[in-house]
Amino acid sequence: MSLVNFDGLPGPTHNYSGLAQGNLAAERNALQVANPREAALQGLAKMRALAARGFAQGVLPPHERPSVDALRAIGFAGSSDHDVIIAAGRDAPDLLAACSSAASMWAANAATVSAAADCVDGRLHFTPANLVTHFHRALEAPTTTRVLRAIFADKAHFRVHAPLPAAPQFGDEGAANHTRFAASTTQAGVELFVYGRRGFGGGTSPARYPARQTREAGEAVARRHGLDPVRTVFVQQRPESIDGGVFHNDVIAVGEGTFLFCHERAFVDQPAVLDALRTAIGSDFTAVVIRDDELSLTDAVGTYLFNSQLLPLDDGRFLLVAPAECRANPKTSQLLDRLVADETPIADVLTFDLRQSMRNGGGPACLRLRVPMTQDDRRAVTANVFFDAALDAALDGWIRKHYRDRLAPADLRDPALLDESRRALDELTTLLRLPPVYPFQLQGQ
Repeated sequence: MSLVNFDGLPGPTHNYSGLAQGNLAAERNALQVANPREAALQGLAKMRALAARGFAQGVLPPHERPSVDALRAIGFAGSSDHDVIIAAGRDAPDLLAACSSAASMWAANAATVSAAADCVDGRLHFTPANLVTHFHRALEAPTTTRVLRAIFADKAHFRVHAPLPAAPQFGDEGAANHTRFAASTTQAGVELFVYGRRGFGGGTSPARYPARQTREAGEAVARRHGLDPVRTVFVQQRPESIDGGVFHNDVIAVGEGTFLFCHERAFVDQPAVLDALRTAIGSDFTAVVIRDDELSLTDAVGTYLFNSQLLPLDDGRFLLVAPAECRANPKTSQLLDRLVADETPIADVLTFDLRQSMRNGGGPACLRLRVPMTQDDRRAVTANVFFDAALDAALDGWIRKHYRDRLAPADLRDPALLDESRRALDELTTLLRLPPVYPFQLQGQ
């Protein structure tokens, strides 16, 4: 079994509309000019570099945007799709911006994934996230479900569920609040579900920003996937950390293998959380907890230190894949050097320029969905989604052909952007050997 990191490709409408309350970077950079081509090429560069180091890498396609179906559903009419976009841009540019979001690039929010070894039926399970907290993200669930079912189509190996009910009580943000721990790639793991609030009341909640994930959502996913309750752990984010900009757990904690790297303000009753993980995982469990006096929550959120990937190395330690902002901040940079020098489980650090994504609040961990797969699982996937030199070259050419290098908020009103996006996605589905998955491709079927 190997871990395949499926990275989401930034879409042709990558823009800065500041849509997500509680995502401080998105709010701070709202209405700036974006560069979709650079965003996609930066993501591709990360995939290329990690694949070159021998890490298994896959690709998830962007979504169709603007979503004309969503605009029609909220009352914009016209004899053509162009008419709908013109009307929305004139009368409700904020709604057009929401329907033009390219946030599906953050594949960590696409779904929660449980390894076949953890599931009672011995299949790899996916539950696409409903993302109900924000309108622009809730639009993603149907296409994400179709994409995952198209890629992981072999029902002997995979089970792709429908999203949870689209209600606040079952708010589900996917793998951004989920971590799988396992001492080896062949044995059953321990699955950690992190929530911000209880959907049906009780407990504490943040006061300033929404807690997007509910405990009930995690429990529902665990039941669907047939997980062993003894090897399933539910813990709560600290509400004051959510109010400090930690809108997902992967902004303040990252885990892999039997190792957890987190800030001391990650969880409610954190010592008890670490004890519960140690009990479930066993004596191999190791945690490196960064104290507030070593790195403040503000600096942790500002640099996205914990929104990093942990990739296993041959010696049992890890490569930490971090955003370039971690080296630009002296405190974070010194901390990383100390972690390596002190022979913690972090053996090396690799940083990437992902500024187009970071300005919207998404670092390396946001861009990928971890999928533990056996070789038989990989052979069961017939889509051309596993990264290699040929796919790299094809995607590079596709991006340079179809993506704009400048996109301002006012440009979302241009109906030509819809045509450009659809041409690009039509070509991409052929390149990736996918069946029709986009609304414009499914019309009339």
